[in-house]
Amino acid sequence: MTFTLYHHGSSVCAAKVRFAMDEKGLPWEGVYIDILKGEQFTPEYLALNPKGVVPTLVHDDTVIPDSTVIIEYLDQIAPETSVHPTDPWERAQARYWTKAVDEDLHPACGAVTFVCSHRHTVLKNLGEDGLKKFLASTPPMSVTSNWKDLKDSYTRYGFDAPGAAEKVKLYDSYLKKMEAALEGNDWLVGNRFSIADIAMTPYVNRLAMMSMRSMWENGRLPEVEQWFARIEARPNFQRCLIDWVPEDLTNDLRDNGAKSWPEVARILEIEI
Repeated sequence: MTFTLYHHGSSVCAAKVRFAMDEKGLPWEGVYIDILKGEQFTPEYLALNPKGVVPTLVHDDTVIPDSTVIIEYLDQIAPETSVHPTDPWERAQARYWTKAVDEDLHPACGAVTFVCSHRHTVLKNLGEDGLKKFLASTPPMSVTSNWKDLKDSYTRYGFDAPGAAEKVKLYDSYLKKMEAALEGNDWLVGNRFSIADIAMTPYVNRLAMMSMRSMWENGRLPEVEQWFARIEARPNFQRCLIDWVPEDLTNDLRDNGAKSWPEVARILEIEI
């Protein structure tokens, strides 16, 4: 079996697939798509993934987009290393987490990332004319059915964009849901590491990379803090979620996030 993964260091969804494939011990070849330079909008890539997002998995001649679907597909063809629980009830609980990520948390992450960091990075790399082309290239149906307009608004207006503060609060609400689920448990479902933890890891890590650990540290969400420490201690965390992020982008996420943190803290009523 030959697996080719089209991915990018900044993509939380691509990180989720890299994490899952490493947990399953599946080797893969990568094609790096720089989504902050608009490489996902080339005709060649849009032929593979009409939404113009990463990741996309090519297994021999089969093309599978969408990170959640990719991982479910991989568990079907390699069930002996499944990252999904085998117990029906636990599998359903894990499905609630992956469903919530796809429906709520991922769009919120896109909003918060662009508002806090990517808007500055894109403008720095592309300039004003390049920014206009970048925003215009987004397909109407992408992360969400209205992502093209939302990304334009978040990039141009930052925290002043309509709904931006609500996305910050929505993101935080999932950390609080994690806190409740982790009470008395090391992991989110059935007290076993599973797809639920894999799915949430890139989203918590995104906040960490944007200098926003105070959303759970300093006694605010101690169960989440301990969970993330366990995640960071896993041997494949560094290579799947950190090493693929280019140094300049790592610096941008850290520095832009730190500058944005006071506004995020104000929205969440966190004392700093």
